[in-house]
Amino acid sequence: MNRGRIILFASLAALAMAEPALAQPKKPVAAKPAAAAARAPVVLKPRGSKEEAGPVLAYAGATVHLGNGEVIDDATVVIANGKIQQIGKGLAAPGGATLMPAKGMVITPGLVDALTSIGLIEVELESSTRSDQQRATNDMDHAGYRAADGYNPASVLIPVARSEGLTSVGVMPRGGLISGQSAWVDLDGATAAEAIAAAPLALHVHLDGDAPGDGAGHGTAILKVREAFDDARTFQKSRGAWERNQTRQFAPSRLDLESLASALDGKLPVVFHVDRAADILAALGIAREFKLRPVIAGGAEAWKVAPELAAAKVPVFVFPLQQPSSFDAVGAREDNAAILDKAGVAVGISTGETHNARKLRQVAGNAVRSGLPYEAALASITRVPAEALGMGARYGTLAVGKVASFVVWSGDPLELSTQVLDVVIRGHRLPLKSRQSALLEKYRRLPR
Repeated sequence: MNRGRIILFASLAALAMAEPALAQPKKPVAAKPAAAAARAPVVLKPRGSKEEAGPVLAYAGATVHLGNGEVIDDATVVIANGKIQQIGKGLAAPGGATLMPAKGMVITPGLVDALTSIGLIEVELESSTRSDQQRATNDMDHAGYRAADGYNPASVLIPVARSEGLTSVGVMPRGGLISGQSAWVDLDGATAAEAIAAAPLALHVHLDGDAPGDGAGHGTAILKVREAFDDARTFQKSRGAWERNQTRQFAPSRLDLESLASALDGKLPVVFHVDRAADILAALGIAREFKLRPVIAGGAEAWKVAPELAAAKVPVFVFPLQQPSSFDAVGAREDNAAILDKAGVAVGISTGETHNARKLRQVAGNAVRSGLPYEAALASITRVPAEALGMGARYGTLAVGKVASFVVWSGDPLELSTQVLDVVIRGHRLPLKSRQSALLEKYRRLPR
């Protein structure tokens, strides 16, 4: 066997490990095993609106994790019109519903990675495929930049993430000191308008020493952020005078000021991307000064200030596999999430990545290995992201009236050997096909 064929076989093996292709019957048949019935293929067709009525489905017999710590055995989940209509133990499927046997399976809320740029980045090293940051400016304040404006619902990364159980993501901008406003996106929809459930979602601020540019340092970053919010506060109080050019000059532009003002009004949470314990405390200080709704992202050294975070009731998104890769993250440790949870902090988990957001459950599983309780780990990738970003009324847990976005698993979702059997987003079953699985099928049998 020549070297080229060895490399090809190795690549195909890797694809098979990452994206298992499941043989699926054309429609559910009661006489066949339940696992096969729940994996009937679905053709994704463009829909006119998010609220379009879908089929009435009843998933029966599954072990259902509600996302709030409660687990129901032998449960039935009934969905219609994109919402959960009924959920409970031993419920009978309503008349006219399509029965989806799920005995021996596990159902959880759809997974959420709140810190990605899915739909904004296609190829990291090709700038023409990136819409994740404001360009053509030396200004570090991009508060007015909206990730929703650059979202591409046809990104090849969407089916990849979806096939690993992600149903919604926080699509965030990058770059600069204040990088802009993120959006909550459901991983379904033929257009951006159909996919985006909330925009703007949050304002993203970076307090690391490199954010202001030219190695300006942490003190400069904190100063510039305080200056931007102070300008926005003054702008709020004297908007008419500013329009008449009767105020002092403000550092941010008008649209940046408007976005900062939304955070000051409490309409937008402010996500502080920060790792050092000292900078986390500085972020809490800024939040108190300007009465913001803070969220910490990264937080490599958050365990050091867990009591302060718990007292302030500030949620923290952590990267459980983060290593001491910089001076800001010297204190990084793998049990960060477990320490924060024990202290009473609401812990969210993110990959912090875009192309590898599909590994979210693997990352959460590693947090369990390092001491995070299982149900807390499941909540960290479902309920906590939704609540931290103001989406908890509609997403994050399985309850009557909430958006019907959930995943059917062959077993424990935090185990790598577990397969995704079905993905439901807004009441619609989505195909488990992606570019990777298509390549696997294409090259499954090689000519000899």
